[in-house]
Amino acid sequence: MKIYTRGGDRGETGLSGGARVGKDDPRVAAYGDVDELNAVLGRARAESGAGELDVVLAGVQRDLFAIGARLADPGAVVVGRKAKAALTDEQVEALERAIDVREADLPALQAFILPGGTPLGAHLHFARTVCRRAERAVVMLARAEAVDPVVLAYLNRLSDLLFVLARHENHARGVPEDQW
Repeated sequence: MKIYTRGGDRGETGLSGGARVGKDDPRVAAYGDVDELNAVLGRARAESGAGELDVVLAGVQRDLFAIGARLADPGAVVVGRKAKAALTDEQVEALERAIDVREADLPALQAFILPGGTPLGAHLHFARTVCRRAERAVVMLARAEAVDPVVLAYLNRLSDLLFVLARHENHARGVPEDQW
């Protein structure tokens, strides 16, 4: 199978189930932003090395693939048959638990935090902003078409987790937070 198909040369792409839409369609924008977030997290993982953070981020990347699959499959033609495309409230709760564990080690927030710190901390802050953009794109899509509410909850919680992970990384390395 070749990587190129020439099917998108006129500005259209195929959704799961066979429908063709413009590459500027809100659905394509939403799963494109989720894909970009996944790539940014891959960059953060490359910086993190092996360990607990890598395990957390790898799980998130798999969940983001599931979200992308769900967004690319408006009729749930494929997603309904693929267990790995499932996204549940339990996955959102797992993000909450990951937040709670790390937040317990952090000083209370007294001000806004400027993104930065260690290279990994900065990558996690960047991932948070890309996550927020993906969330906005999914919200925009949800205003026009049905989107599973767990997708929105997941992305909202994920941005919180990424913020806490950035703070946790910087705190663990002794890098003070630059407050605004």
